[in-house]
Order: sequence, then C-alpha cells, then structure tokens
Amino acid sequence: MKDKIYIFGHKNPDTDSVCSAISLSYLKNALGFNTEPRILSNINDETKYVLNKFKVDIPNILEDVKLQVKNINYHKDFKININKSVYNAFFEMQNNNMSTIPVVDNKNNFVGSFAMKDIARQEILGDITILKTNYDYILEVLEGKEVLKFQDEIEGNITNIDLRSTTFKDENLLNKNSILVVGNRYSIIEDAINKKVKLIIVTGNNKFKDEHLELAKKNKINIIYTKKDTYETLLKIKFANYIYNYPYQKDIMVVNEKLDVSDLNDIINKTKHSYYPVINNNNECLGLIKLSDLRNTSPKKVILVDHNEINQSVDGLDEADILEIIDHHKLGILGTTKPISFRNMIVGSTCTIVYELFKENKVKIPEHIAGLLMAGIISDTLLLKSATTTKEDEIALQSLSKIANIKPMDLAMAMFKAGDVVKSKTIKEIVNMDFKTYTIDKKNIGIGQITTLNSKAILKQKHSYINYLNKEAKSEKYDIMIFLITDIFKNGSYILFNESAKTILMDAFKNNLTQGDFLENVMSRKKQVLPEVIRILN
Repeated sequence: MKDKIYIFGHKNPDTDSVCSAISLSYLKNALGFNTEPRILSNINDETKYVLNKFKVDIPNILEDVKLQVKNINYHKDFKININKSVYNAFFEMQNNNMSTIPVVDNKNNFVGSFAMKDIARQEILGDITILKTNYDYILEVLEGKEVLKFQDEIEGNITNIDLRSTTFKDENLLNKNSILVVGNRYSIIEDAINKKVKLIIVTGNNKFKDEHLELAKKNKINIIYTKKDTYETLLKIKFANYIYNYPYQKDIMVVNEKLDVSDLNDIINKTKHSYYPVINNNNECLGLIKLSDLRNTSPKKVILVDHNEINQSVDGLDEADILEIIDHHKLGILGTTKPISFRNMIVGSTCTIVYELFKENKVKIPEHIAGLLMAGIISDTLLLKSATTTKEDEIALQSLSKIANIKPMDLAMAMFKAGDVVKSKTIKEIVNMDFKTYTIDKKNIGIGQITTLNSKAILKQKHSYINYLNKEAKSEKYDIMIFLITDIFKNGSYILFNESAKTILMDAFKNNLTQGDFLENVMSRKKQVLPEVIRILN
C-alpha cells in the first residue's frame, strides 16, 4: 500500500483551508494517491455548517508530524514467544544479525528480552539440569528421531549415568521425573524403563533392543534416538528449554511507537543501551530498534494548502517530507530539503486553485466537492467583494455553482449567519478564530479578522476587546495586534488594535484613526491591511 499523505491547512483552520484540503484529497485519491485530509485545530461554526450541509465528515486533528519511533525502519515484528525454545531464539537472533530479541506472551504482550549474553552467562555460570520443553523441541535441537512419543510436554531432571551398573542401581538415581541421556548401556536402559522415567535419549546412533522397546511401549516411556554423542547431547539439550524456563531479562527499557525521535535520543544518551523493544499503548510488542536504525527513517509525507509559513503550520513540519504546497499567500520562510511542486497563484482563495487542478487533471467534480469549493471561495473573498478577488475566482464560483446547483448568495448568507459567533464565544475565542501572525523586520504582527452580520454587538464591547488586545500584545510580545470586524454588506471593516501600535496604524491608514473606526473598502487583511503596515515599517 502506498504511503499515507496528509493534506492540511494552517493552524487556525478557516473554511478555505479546510475545504481546499478535503477537495484536494479527493482529487489526489482519484489520481491514485493515498491521502487523508486533516485539520490542525478545531474548526469554526461557519466551516461546521458547510461540512454538515454537504454531508462531509470533519477531518481528524493532526497533532504534529514529528518523526516518531514508528517512522523509523526498525526491525518490525522481530520478537519471539516465551513458549519457544532457547534454540529457536538463538537462531532467530543469528539469522537477523541481532544479539537481543524481545520476548512476548501468547497475547503478544511484551514480557522481557532474551540476549546472546544470557546464553553465554548461563553456559559459564549456570547449572540448568531441569528441562521444561516439548518433545518436538528436543527432536529439533538434537536432530533426533522420534521413536516413542506418549506426551507432548516434557519436564524433568536431565541425568547422565557415568557409574558402573551395579553402583548406579544401588544409588537409585532414576525416577519418573528423570530424563536419561545414555548410550548403549542396556542394563541402565532396562532399569530406567522399569522406573518409568519421563524420557530416554539414546545417543551415538545406538538403538534399543527389541525387548526393551516393547517394555518401553508397555510403560509408555518417551524415546528419542540421536546421532550425536553423549557429550554433545548433554551440551545442547538444555537449549530445548522453553524461554520462560531459562534466565532472561524481565526489567528492561522499552519505547512506545509514538515516542518522538528527539525524545528517544534523550533516552539513548541517558541509558546507553544498544537495543530498545518497541511497544504500542496496549503493551503489545511491535519489534526491536537498534541504534543504527536511527539512520533509516520514513518521515511523514504532507501536502500544505492555504499556507507556506512554518509558524502557521503543524508542529514538527521540519521533520516531515513536504511533497507539495498549494497556496495563494505571499512566500514565507518555509524551506525544503528537495525540490517540490509549489502552486502559488494570485487569487482570492486556495479553493480556486484546487478547482483549476480538477480541470487540468480532467477529473469530474462531484456535487458535494463543488459545494465545498464554493464555500471556500465565498469565505475567503467575502462573496467576491474582497480586494483579493480575481477574475479566476469569479469564473470558478460561477462554474461550481452550476455543478452544486446552489446560488452563491444563498450559500453566503447561510454561511455568514452560521458563523456569526458573537453571542456564543468569548472575546479571546472571537479574536483568535481567524488570527495570523507575521514577522516583518524583526517586528511581530498579529491580525485577527471576523466576518459578521452583527458588528454592532462587538463594537458595544470594544473597550473589552481593546483591553484584551493590549494585554495579549504585551504577554505574547506582539508589536502590532489588530482585530478587523468585516461587514461585507457595508463593504468595509471596523478596526481595533493595541494602543502601543496606534502611531504606526495612523501612518498606515489615517491621521485621526481611533479605536473602532470604519475603514471603507478594506476587506482583505492580506492585500489591504498587512501591506500598509509593512510600508510604514519599511
């Protein structure tokens, strides 16, 4: 399956950014890509109305695109069940050129890790004489031959008789829990059968006498033949143990698949381990990551719409693989590590550009997508009244109106009414609904804008809005903070601002500018307000 590509607009999603992301995702998927539209925060009431009207689900929020452990090409699915043998674990590690392997239970829950050094330590310092395994694992380790098998599970004490037969019988060393490793010592074999030991392993390519074999069948004794000699058999048989019956590390550092790589590096610097088992939120083991894997990553793939500045975008964008940008704003400070497709047009709405892309790729626009694109154009151009409006916007809106079978004025009135949040939101929420920040000549500028049919309600509280702007500008270090209340039917905007910016704004707009003044024909933050501020600052 092709890698998922996330398509999203800026941090304060408006109708244009959300509708362009959804529509572009539809187009890309129609062209064979695997994309998903996302939003970076909660959408406003106007956009909710639009999505509901055209029966489109609200996209999920994309918290960030930071590199996470899951974006590293680590050793996925490298793990072993605790009921496997030590022998299985050894060859699993050897075949994958690893010295550690995570251990999981039957529900795939992480329970510890098993390492080559655990085997080495046990070989030198350990004394495992108790074998807990199954018949087939013993066959595998000893390259043995099944002779008699009455039980799958084998548990007992490994015993090798190096005494004389008479001495051995006097010592009474065998019982029903014995696992006897023996060559061609038939008197000992006969005694073992009579004592109904758990298992007899005959080494060196030796075989039972016929009468002993019949007696073993009668007493239901498990029998295995192996070509290996007694020494090699005793050396290797303990590797048939279940992992859970062998010393392994239960208390070890693990990392979650959603852990940021930057945080993983901090952990590595503190713990100095070479390997880290990877788990999910349910403690299920997903594999193992080693230090060299950090050089092999798969960054999240993204397409940006309606913005191209890093401070307006998702957290961790510098760690993502930006494939494409579709925008109608000025160029920001966003850089990429490789050439990308960058579509930037002088139009009033990103949705106009997406409309053009549908035409260029000869993909039919369905009715609901046409409605979304209409809404984005209406919202960003204020029903074609904004100074940013172009002929392309007008043509697109007219064409989309026919496809969606809805009149632009009817949709605009319903949208603006639904988005009129003066009575339901706090001052902070209203100012930040559509708020963008800019850095010009080392000065921080913040401009919020709202289109409302109820500007009087805001102006009645203008002193409260001014107090908020003054406090916010000081605490967030904005040199200039502006709030525009736009009325599309009066064809202009009322302006509120932080008091310390008054001199600059008087130079930009008019000498006698006061709080709440109406700026006739000023509808566009991007094309009419910001350029004037920049002109004065320069």
